[in-house]
Amino acid sequence: MDWLSIVWFVLIAVLWTGYMILEGFDLGVGALLPFVAKNDEERSQAVKTIGPHWDGNEVWLLTAGGATFAAFPEWYATMFSGMYLALFVILVLLILRIAAIEWRKMIDSVKWRRTWDMLHTVTGFGVPLLFGVAFANLVQGMKIEVVDPMTLEPVAPPITDEVLVHSVHHLTGGFFSLLTVFTLLGGLAVLLLALSQGAQFLSLKTSGPVQERAEALSSKLSLAAVVVVAVWALWAVLAYAGSVWAWLPLVVAALALIASAAWSQKALNKSVASFLASSVGIAGAVAFIFVAMAPNVMKSSIDPAYSLTIAQASSSHATLVVMITVAIIMVPIVLAYTAYSYWVFRKRISPNDVSDSQGLLPKQIRLGANFLQG
Repeated sequence: MDWLSIVWFVLIAVLWTGYMILEGFDLGVGALLPFVAKNDEERSQAVKTIGPHWDGNEVWLLTAGGATFAAFPEWYATMFSGMYLALFVILVLLILRIAAIEWRKMIDSVKWRRTWDMLHTVTGFGVPLLFGVAFANLVQGMKIEVVDPMTLEPVAPPITDEVLVHSVHHLTGGFFSLLTVFTLLGGLAVLLLALSQGAQFLSLKTSGPVQERAEALSSKLSLAAVVVVAVWALWAVLAYAGSVWAWLPLVVAALALIASAAWSQKALNKSVASFLASSVGIAGAVAFIFVAMAPNVMKSSIDPAYSLTIAQASSSHATLVVMITVAIIMVPIVLAYTAYSYWVFRKRISPNDVSDSQGLLPKQIRLGANFLQG
């Protein structure tokens, strides 16, 4: 196996870690809007906390997808064809979320903003839930077979390199085969992590009633996240993890999430420590998923011989060399810019920071008007 393919497997895990931490609290904020904000001003205050960051955070997802396509084309092809409907729904929700954030400020109407905020909440719940189901499937394994691309007839094991030249890995179970008790519990675990992370972020970035409600929710959601993640993770490591090394990131995640839950309680109320510990917990959880998958990128629940391995899915050595060269140059720049943006917008958002006038007045919008002609 090419050592660079191992490096890129790890780097893709790092990219997903960045996305799940940074976009996790973005999605959590959107999902919690009805619970932390009781009026239009408070909803605007909550949305403003993620305003400078959400679009930059989504770059981590795009980069993870692009890196998978370039470094592991067979993985990308198998996953995106087999999980097409699920990933399509995620894409639609992400697009609607962009519209909800960007369009809510276009018209100065409480009803208009409330409508988009409701949609923002729906996407905030839906995206992490579906991503959790997808990650749980990678751990559990899917109904994958090696088939003849012309007839889609399965090829009998053993699966050698010569066989793979004339065949492809294919998900034969269909969409509903992705939905099991284990994968749905994984979706709930990721959702609770996002909600907890979002509440912790709001407690750090807001003041007034929104902050108070966020702190109260954080104490409850962090405890719920610990319980559900513990049940799912123990199930995963005992039933599906192929290596004892999977226990290492799992222990790190467990200790970090327990610490986060403790620091979120009113008796301690250490918001910064709780948020950082939660981030470490999410990083440990993502690391556990990738360790549990290895040496495969997609496990087959039908026969281990049908599993798609890192070596089988990898691009050529020359491609990986070009990619690692670009990554060495660009990744530090991206990390530095991300850190700088959070430093610049580190100030808390108070109710006084919300503008009274947002967007065009409804009476100024004319039916059939063209913005180019007036």
